[in-house]
Amino acid sequence: MPIKYVPFIPEPVEGQAVLGNFNRILRYKGADDVSMTLQRGMPLYEMENQETVGENSDGNMVIRGECVSACAYLKEQGIQVDLVYIDPPFASGADYAKKVYIRRNPKVAEVIARAEQELDVDELKVFEEKMYGDIWDKEKYLSWMYENLMAIKSVMSESASIYVHLDYHIGHYVKILLDEIFGEDNFRNEIIWKRATAHSDAEFYGNNFDCIYFYTKSQTEYVFNTVYQPYDESYIARFSRTDPDGRKWDSGNLTAKGLQGGGYDYEYKGYRSLWRMPLETMERMDREGRIHITKNGGIRSKVYLDELPGMPAQSMWLDVNPINSQANEKVDYATQKPEALIERIISASSNENDIVADFFAGSGVTAAVSHKSNRKFITSDIGLNSIQTTRDRLVADGAEFDVLEIKDGVQLYRNPVQTMDKIKSLIPGLKNEDSLDSFWEGAISDSKLGTIPVYVPNLMDSASKLLDKVTMNRIIHQAIPELDNDIKKVIVYYIDITDEVEIMNFIKEDDSTTVEIELRDLKSILDDVVIGDYAEFHAEEIAGGYAVAIDKFMSDRVLSKIAEFNQKAFLNSSEKKPYKPIKISEEGLELIEFLSLDCTATGGEWHSDSEIKIDKNGYVIVDGNKTKEFWDGCIRSTKKPLRLKIRNICGDENAWEV
Repeated sequence: MPIKYVPFIPEPVEGQAVLGNFNRILRYKGADDVSMTLQRGMPLYEMENQETVGENSDGNMVIRGECVSACAYLKEQGIQVDLVYIDPPFASGADYAKKVYIRRNPKVAEVIARAEQELDVDELKVFEEKMYGDIWDKEKYLSWMYENLMAIKSVMSESASIYVHLDYHIGHYVKILLDEIFGEDNFRNEIIWKRATAHSDAEFYGNNFDCIYFYTKSQTEYVFNTVYQPYDESYIARFSRTDPDGRKWDSGNLTAKGLQGGGYDYEYKGYRSLWRMPLETMERMDREGRIHITKNGGIRSKVYLDELPGMPAQSMWLDVNPINSQANEKVDYATQKPEALIERIISASSNENDIVADFFAGSGVTAAVSHKSNRKFITSDIGLNSIQTTRDRLVADGAEFDVLEIKDGVQLYRNPVQTMDKIKSLIPGLKNEDSLDSFWEGAISDSKLGTIPVYVPNLMDSASKLLDKVTMNRIIHQAIPELDNDIKKVIVYYIDITDEVEIMNFIKEDDSTTVEIELRDLKSILDDVVIGDYAEFHAEEIAGGYAVAIDKFMSDRVLSKIAEFNQKAFLNSSEKKPYKPIKISEEGLELIEFLSLDCTATGGEWHSDSEIKIDKNGYVIVDGNKTKEFWDGCIRSTKKPLRLKIRNICGDENAWEV
């Protein structure tokens, strides 16, 4: 149950008329539900500090939780952000997966090193794990996006800007939402970013660009610093003249003829004209060798190539390349964006020490670039893999920050998709029922009552998490009437509820249906369903400090994923493609990706006094610094360890007292 609901900005900017009788406000199924959500407010849950990295005097935050709840927390704390960049789901219909690599067994790493063998990545056993599905009903997506954008607007300073990164699937619809929320007059640019090289499609033009919509909260009081794009080769070729010292230059016009604002009328070296600068400036340029006389006796300036920062950036960004497979910044995240793209946005629309926010953190690129650009950062994401990727990336960059988690009671798995799948598997007897409307998650078969439709709230939609009179009214008057006449009972699961007694009384007082409605708390079936990982280890004193050696590690969740992979591999095997199962050693150390030692406290907030990450080739990254040494099964520290944290290759983390 949320602590309370924090108000949104009450009213969006009024949509402006286009084509006379048409209104720019986008109308779609579910829009009325959104307005009711806004009236209710943003759900504010308890926020738990998981870890502090460094002193963090700037208040940088990495938050695990959805956008609306993160904004509710910021608003409650009185925190306003100066720049927002978001790269939300595109409603593209695509599924995104994380490649999970089995690490080298440290027990044989020494042998491998002695033989000077390099194991190619393609030879490593690998399986995929679904991160999230970008599959949305259009209307639901727009309702969800409207709610998010209103929440974001509520924590933006008056001089703030927002950049919304989308593509052709849904961008044109979201543009209208942005017009309504921020106002058409506050629209600045539609930026076109060429995200891929040219490619051919069989039946249409290749889609190789994204759209980035740039809005400001105010019409006048916003930050914009001119940024520059590199000149193209044809422009550079114009600088064909060379001084004795090798500096390249091109001839520049000094006259003010046709120049708005007029000029200076005088004669210089026998040539009279309307000049761009006063006589004193002309004389100074001449002394500095920046004037040259043409063959016809005209006076021109020398424009040096090495003094030009580039072409002021336009709205077509063709010079920012996507991340290639060998780039140092690559972090193996499916939708990772290049740092150069975010750097341009941050440089243009913020100043040093401003707060930059990203509520769909993904690979953590916005936070990473903000740190490198001397900005403060706040970033959030609902997926655990995103938070871990962002956290590890920032540690490697030397950033200081807090890792926080919104305790909304549904952080069962690494992402909402997996959590929803798990929830559906935990509801006894739940099966898909093709005859039911998409509102119902499935149905339970009962010997006496027959088919019982089941409603389960969508974790991707914060509006559906709360069971209130508005939602119940929709169930009674819209969802139930669509059911077959022989339905006698429905089950309604909820995450939050305004007041169970109040809702039950509301149901009793409404006599429009004879169908029995049973309410069930979803969180009750989530208790004790997560089996923690198992680890055996021992600590010992060594020269210069302490070492914790991992003797055995097992993860039921990872092993079940491997069993699933092996089963599919067996079913798809053939003479040409023989069955090669993934085999795990008795020690199970191949299942470990990350270890951390807390030498500060035995409970509460985590302090990573020493940490190592094992890359997919089995090499260790020590406190964010890459090495070319195989992991030997230990983690070391100069101080006595009090707690040990282990992250398995799928992203689950567990901690033990040492």
